[in-house]
Amino acid sequence: MMTQYLITKWFGTFLCDNTTVQQEILFPKNGKEIAQRLRKIEKNNILDEEKKIVKDLPVFVNETRLRDLGSYTHEDTVFKTLLIKPEHYGFSRELLHEASMLIVQERVHEKLQSEDLQMIQMVNALDDLRQTANLLSERLSCWSLLPTSKKKIKPFEKTLSTVNKEILRLQEQIETDMRTIAPNTSNIIGPLIGARLFALAGGMQKMAMMPASTIQILGAEKALFRFKKDGGRPPKHGVIFQHPSINCAPKAERGKVARLLATKLSTAIKADVFTKRNITEELQEDISIRLKEIRKK
Repeated sequence: MMTQYLITKWFGTFLCDNTTVQQEILFPKNGKEIAQRLRKIEKNNILDEEKKIVKDLPVFVNETRLRDLGSYTHEDTVFKTLLIKPEHYGFSRELLHEASMLIVQERVHEKLQSEDLQMIQMVNALDDLRQTANLLSERLSCWSLLPTSKKKIKPFEKTLSTVNKEILRLQEQIETDMRTIAPNTSNIIGPLIGARLFALAGGMQKMAMMPASTIQILGAEKALFRFKKDGGRPPKHGVIFQHPSINCAPKAERGKVARLLATKLSTAIKADVFTKRNITEELQEDISIRLKEIRKK
């Protein structure tokens, strides 16, 4: 029986002998479809086209992911010498470029999702630690008023000290990670506030797609619900109120400052997620000019 080789290219999968292609299954001439198949290969999966073309035939393969389909060998020269060109099958290099760009976008999306989940978990853990520290502190304050032996309280004091140290360590970790994955956001609003906004938004990409008006009131959902239900005044700001330029501003100016920061923050997060450009300097300059204008009025 003739020796056959399974060879997969970016545009299709081929069954070959020593010198020629005997059979082929081409991928759809669509960048998205090609990208999906290349991503499966990247993740060491066997393609449906590869299973279909091999059936039960004895073949040689030179990729470890294809071991279940044939005999693995990486030394046979056929895999290197047999030329299978995309243009012979009507596939252009532009199509490969389109598929490659889609793959890059998907990798970035997956990386961001992973970073988002880590950041959200760290913010939630920080909240849990702070709550634990507050409960322990209250308990110790009440306990210390009683005529109690210091030995009984000491283990709890040690636990509280450990929790407070972990709070500081986690805050430092959040700040470090935020300055890496979202430098513009961190510089405009602060890494800790930025991380909390990510957690409230459900991630960096989700926040990047939000209008500035939504970012402005993230964290004020209860107040917004009350406004919609009972009327009254809508909330002017959520978590971003923690920023000094808002909470230190005169009450009459806080709404305007919150809108200003939310607008610039919307631009900052888009740069962090999509363009990866550092635009901190120009954003801070714009904020400085607008703050002066607000204070003059």
